[in-house]
Amino acid sequence: MYGFPLTIYLMSGWLQTKFPGLDVFSHNSGHLWSTLTGEKGDPHFGVLHIASYVFLGYGFYLLSSSWNVLYHAQRRKELATTGPYAKIRHPQYVAFVMILLGFLFQWPTLLTLLMFPVLLWMYGRLSITEEKEMQAQFGGVYD
Repeated sequence: MYGFPLTIYLMSGWLQTKFPGLDVFSHNSGHLWSTLTGEKGDPHFGVLHIASYVFLGYGFYLLSSSWNVLYHAQRRKELATTGPYAKIRHPQYVAFVMILLGFLFQWPTLLTLLMFPVLLWMYGRLSITEEKEMQAQFGGVYD
């Protein structure tokens, strides 16, 4: 993330013509949403950056609490039905999407913008496969 990301390098010519006087080598210029929307001030306190903290924080919390429940359920060879699994069928995938969104809000890059829909599609397919496996293993209890 730090240093000189490929996205800034590839966009530096366009950014210089669109935003004269912009120091493309500064850390703050790497927060492209702030630059592109014309937001003034420190981008770390902008709306999207604060939203990213919320998505990242809740995403990591959901991920860790989901893995804890899943770990213990798998050791007992039971279906995970407590904690986040009481409300969401695939909480770890929801957590991954929240974390990815948090990073997109905070520090978008060309690679993350391209990979985000690919990862969503892959997690969607993986969840369908896992649902079939759980249906075969647990039957009506899973439904």
